[in-house]
Parts: sequence; structure tokens; C-alpha cells
Amino acid sequence: MGFTSFKSLWSEMSGRGAGSNMVVWGVVSVLSLGGTVGCGVESSPQETWSLETQSRAQQGDNGLSLNGLSLNGLSLNGLSLNGLSLNGLGTEDFATWFNLNVEGHEGLMSYMVLCAVPPGELRQFKNPRTGVEYTWMGSLGLAPDWAGGKPSTEQEQQLVSACLAAHVNNYELHVPISVLGHGVTGNPIPYTEEELTTFAQNEACFFGNVFAPNPRLFAGNDRGSLDPVQSTPRPCGLIGHGEQSHPACTQIQRIGQCGDHCVLAPGDKYYAECTYESKTYKMPITTRIRTEDVYFCGDGVCQVGESKGSGYTANSCSLDCGT
Repeated sequence: MGFTSFKSLWSEMSGRGAGSNMVVWGVVSVLSLGGTVGCGVESSPQETWSLETQSRAQQGDNGLSLNGLSLNGLSLNGLSLNGLSLNGLGTEDFATWFNLNVEGHEGLMSYMVLCAVPPGELRQFKNPRTGVEYTWMGSLGLAPDWAGGKPSTEQEQQLVSACLAAHVNNYELHVPISVLGHGVTGNPIPYTEEELTTFAQNEACFFGNVFAPNPRLFAGNDRGSLDPVQSTPRPCGLIGHGEQSHPACTQIQRIGQCGDHCVLAPGDKYYAECTYESKTYKMPITTRIRTEDVYFCGDGVCQVGESKGSGYTANSCSLDCGT
């Protein structure tokens, strides 16, 4: 499955020096991972906004950061052998990996568990080095085998990777999102009509596999683009027409419009699969955001995503941000 072991990873990194970041760059940023939890996560991913379906809302808070992460692949020896279970978190390999970057990997685990583990379930870890106990809450349940103690399947790897990518935010902000797609059984991730109404703006598709030997993450615009005057607080999501990537999110490769590479599932709410560079990814994630999270140059407020300048576009908005 592309997994190596925490032990072998630790040995490899020892040879490279402490500056190397073992985890998949950030998708896991996801984990805000990469040693930058402090950079990308203002608070626990469970401290989110609330809809009627609380467990659903828990997954809708993106705050991961890709800063400082390298796309080296997510090494999960103990977890690949024992699953994302309490037993898996109790291995020596996991503890060694965790202590390579306590702050970053704690954030990564928060989002990993949020994406992989079912709602209502917890994953706990007591750091044998410091005695500090960590508790991470499940929400989406995208990786039932892995969460239950088995090695992850490639489908689960793709789903969790896409979920992590969807939660990345290099602006260090938490922004509510709607996460749509299908699970490994082919059934849709549950959603309500209220959710679709609240999150009325189509945003992006995300897919890839950060657990593979050659980890990749991709994103595209979902049926639209931002106008030059528009911006959002999610630089890895919806961007302007023709933009190859947003300067604040260069770690995720852009593919243009999702529709050029992905096939919509019946009902047209989310994409069923995406093909890029001759590889088909069966487990993409599709996101939606609230219309109020699309900002306009000229509304009188200098918001995240806008810059000062002499022009009238989001990148140079004298009306809101000055010159």
C-alpha cells in the first residue's frame, strides 16, 4: 500500500537531520501536520460550527496548513500493521514517530481521526515520553477497515488523502465547509438538503494519495472560478480562472476545472472519480462553501485573501485595503 514503518522512517530521518518532515507534506497538513499545527490549526477541529447534524459539522472545519511540509509520503508502520485503533496507537513505532514533531503530528492525528474514524468514536494516546494524554474525535468514518484495526486499503488511503487535502488552509483559518463524496462501499457520505442550501457555493474537488510511494494531491475548481474581484479564505479551494495555483497553496497541484478530469456521480452533487496523468482516483472529495465566504473587492472590508494596492481586484484592492 505504499506504507513504510515508523521505525524505518525514524532511522531514515535520523540520517537526514531534524529538519526533515516525515509526513506527507501536509495534506496532512491535514493535519496541519507538518510540523505546523501551530501554523494551521487555531483550535481543535471539533470546535466547529454547528448544523443540525453535529457529527457532520465536525468535519466541516478546515484549518490544516501545508507550510513546512514535504511530500515524502505518510509513513504509518504501526498503523498499517495494527490499524488506526487503540492498539495501533500504542506501538513503539507510533510513539517514536509522534515525538519527532509533537505539535505537528498531534494536529495531523486530529484530522486523520476526524476523516477516518466514525462519529462518536475516540482515539486516545498517552505519550510515554511526556505522560501527556491526547484524545482525537472521529467524524466522517471514511476508513472503516483501518479505523477498526486492519491495514488500510488503497480506497481508504485515497479517501483520507482527499479529506485531508479538503481541510488544508495555509491562511491558518477555520472555515466551515461541506464535504461530499462516496465511501468505500459506494454509498454517499450523508448530507441534508439544509446542508446544500447553507453551503450553496460549489467550490472544489480534491483527490490523490499521500500514503503512496510517490504521494500526490490534486485540486480543481468545481463548475466555476473566482472573478478577479473575488477571493475566499480557502486558498487551496476555489481560485480564479486560469490560475495554476494560489500562492498560498502551492503544495497541491491544480488541474483546472474538475469537470475536465472527473466524472460526476448520479445527482451531480459530487464527483465519482477523477483521472489525471493516466491514473484514475476512485475516491475524490467534493467541497462546497457558504456564499458569504466569497469576498469582493469593494465591500469596504479588507479580508483574508485580499491585498492592498492601487487596483480594484482582490490582489490589488485599494478600495478595501488601501495602497
